[in-house]
Amino acid sequence: MKVGRESPEELRERVKKIIKLLREHYPHSRTALHYETPFQLLVATILAAQCTDEKVNQITPLLFKKYPTIADLARASQAEVEAIIRPTGFFRNKARNIIAAARSIMEEFGGEVPDRIEELIKLPGVARKTANIVLSSAFRRAEGIAVDTHVRRLAHRLGLSSAKDPNKIEQDLMAIVPREDWLDFNYLLVDHGRAVCQARHPLCNECFLRSLCPAAAEMAAEKAGEQK
Repeated sequence: MKVGRESPEELRERVKKIIKLLREHYPHSRTALHYETPFQLLVATILAAQCTDEKVNQITPLLFKKYPTIADLARASQAEVEAIIRPTGFFRNKARNIIAAARSIMEEFGGEVPDRIEELIKLPGVARKTANIVLSSAFRRAEGIAVDTHVRRLAHRLGLSSAKDPNKIEQDLMAIVPREDWLDFNYLLVDHGRAVCQARHPLCNECFLRSLCPAAAEMAAEKAGEQK
């Protein structure tokens, strides 16, 4: 593999091979957040910022039992919402955003979660990452690729983007990932990031993508140099 000297066509071909292998190893890749409606996924995704999906899945049943509808959350007391979601961290801002988003949906969108990214990102607490997760999972609409910490890390290691800004990384990925794969690309990278390409200790020797990964090639070259 010619690291750093790929043409756009070669990069797109490598991405196709990466996606094929990811799909073979993670055939049921999807969001780990539990939800029944688009609004529940929206709230869960807001709560998942700087928090594990497991913790969010423990909290949301309590929250939705007390506030079963968007209208209920729009009328909720911030202090009461804070008390429920406190374990997710940053609970004051999250409570404020969840309530404000519910009010905005009721007042501006007729009580229905919008299914367009340009409308979703107008909601309090909703940036492109959250909007893309809601669109891909709740509506099966491919309008972008959600970039979280796993996607950012793997995009860099796999040589798919050198950008630091999530929006720029998203643009880089959208230019090389086939649109039919946009819906699942985030979840495929998240699964691989958790299972193999971990932040502190990537398991490169066990990785089925190592022949397609510049970072793995660089690590192998470093080890070879050390052994000389």
